[in-house]
Amino acid sequence: MIEYSLQVEERILHQELYYKENKVMTYTIKYPEFYSEEFALIVDKLNVLYRTKANVYEKTVVNNLYQQAMVEYEYSVANGFPIRAFEVYADYNISYNKNCSLSLYFDQYEYTGGAHGMTVRTSDTWDLIRSNMMKLKDFFICDDAYQEYIITNISLQIAEQIIAGDDMYFDDYFHLVRENFKPNNFYLVDEGIVIYYGLYDIAPYAAGMRTFLIPFRKGIVLEPSCNN
Repeated sequence: MIEYSLQVEERILHQELYYKENKVMTYTIKYPEFYSEEFALIVDKLNVLYRTKANVYEKTVVNNLYQQAMVEYEYSVANGFPIRAFEVYADYNISYNKNCSLSLYFDQYEYTGGAHGMTVRTSDTWDLIRSNMMKLKDFFICDDAYQEYIITNISLQIAEQIIAGDDMYFDDYFHLVRENFKPNNFYLVDEGIVIYYGLYDIAPYAAGMRTFLIPFRKGIVLEPSCNN
């Protein structure tokens, strides 16, 4: 029997970094490792990709932040300020893993002092049969008008939320939804396609990342299938 999804195990890179016997930084980087006999070609591709990304993130971003953390430590000690350890936490979520398709997103949180840290989200969606990454327009019958369909749908959802009392949006959200729309900012769930906006894109930090479900709809929004 053919398995139409991938098996997954979690891999973790973690370390506490010290400077002059004081912990100045902690990092945790999680990434997936996949297994499948039927989709062996793309599994090898995915494992190399995500392992490499995690290692590069550890050796570049984390190393640079550690250098900053040591400088911040010296500055804080010299000025009598409290020592605030930097933190990096990178995690992933597999939101869709069936019908010969895989969709997942990654959140990278970095705290370098101040009132709060920042989180950046990225996402990938894969066609396991063709061994390639899928684009947002691939899920729409009319790929020349899909962005307008999505933006209109999101604007209506926000209007309904505001009427219901959720006013955690900037006043000019209507323009920001269009201005900050990024076709790569999506992932799949069982019900449809989730479009997400980054922190401060359309709402204050306290509102978090705003997500909007575009449901699968026959003849308009295509659900993944092993027969496509």
